[in-house]
Amino acid sequence: MSTSRPLPTAEDLDTIREGVRAACKPFDDEYWLARDDDGKFPHEFHRAMADGGWLGITMPEEYGGAGLGVTEAMTMMSEVAACGGGFAAASTIHINLFGPHPIVVMGSPAQKARWVPRLVSGEDQCCFGFTEPDAGLNTTRIKTFAQKVDGGYIVHGQKVWTSTAQVANKIMLLTRTTKYEDCARPTDGITIFYTDLDRTKIDVHLISKMGRKAVDSNSIFIDGLFIPDEDRIGEEGKGFGYILHSLNPERILIGAEAIGIGRDALRRATEYAKERVVFDRPIGQNQGIQHPLAERWMYLESAWLMVQRAAELYDQGLPCGAEANSAKFLAARACHDAAWQAVATHGGFGYAKEYHVERLYRESALTRLAPITEQLILCFIAEKVLGLPKSY
Repeated sequence: MSTSRPLPTAEDLDTIREGVRAACKPFDDEYWLARDDDGKFPHEFHRAMADGGWLGITMPEEYGGAGLGVTEAMTMMSEVAACGGGFAAASTIHINLFGPHPIVVMGSPAQKARWVPRLVSGEDQCCFGFTEPDAGLNTTRIKTFAQKVDGGYIVHGQKVWTSTAQVANKIMLLTRTTKYEDCARPTDGITIFYTDLDRTKIDVHLISKMGRKAVDSNSIFIDGLFIPDEDRIGEEGKGFGYILHSLNPERILIGAEAIGIGRDALRRATEYAKERVVFDRPIGQNQGIQHPLAERWMYLESAWLMVQRAAELYDQGLPCGAEANSAKFLAARACHDAAWQAVATHGGFGYAKEYHVERLYRESALTRLAPITEQLILCFIAEKVLGLPKSY
């Protein structure tokens, strides 16, 4: 749960939008199409966002950040996603916002001073080793194990869907320090570390995937990685509770990014519908084109209201689990539908890369899958809001 803080004014948020648009402007459609083709990490974009101070928007001011809340962060990320780079642009910097939150919440002053400024400046890039092939979203069933030794831990295990491991020099790693069967509760015995990504002990394998090619996803294999005691975050065995601090903000940010992608797709479809002439009239004059686009706008704006509501609750220190999960669900659905409608509006040209909507459509699928599936969100609402029996 966050600490209550004053909400930003409309003028504050407009200033953020204008600043983000200016930072993103040099990176046009051709830049992002090239990254989608070659799969190279957008280092130039990452550096520009770091130089503009955007990587530290949620980080404490005493460590070089702006000390702002999730309302400002979701405003920023929606604009980033709408700039033409879609989820690739958003994912390039998303990891900096609330992913390292365990450091901010539970890290010692020495750890914060050592790690946070380098994240804010972009000197360090972090990947996250949380998900495992046999555990999926059941985090309590991870098997990567950190064995205590003199001065630290020796880690063996495997992770999957570890984003940016091709370019990162740091890794936030979730491990077991007590085996599942030896714990009183499933959530006990999990420990979190932030340490160097030692490639002599961590083997990184790229996963070829449907979209967001520029931000790599990987399977990683950890064999005998030594992690010093000073790289453990908080108490041994208490790591599960630490990661909960970042779950609601992450859902809100993904929702905001989905809205940005959807708005960009809708903008492209609308512009095309005005310009494309068939049977001596612009296709946008036809209700068969108009009505689906109008409906997509309504769903996007409705989902945006839920994203805003969740962010405001979080920043006021109020419970927001239902709203954050609903924001992610509704925004992802609205994004995916808008991206498909953009492809459909372009007709055959929607299938062509030069119009960019097929790229946005591919990336929109991920908003429905990560970081939590739609089915688990529905289970959460059914159980926690409606009071129905737990189904799993």
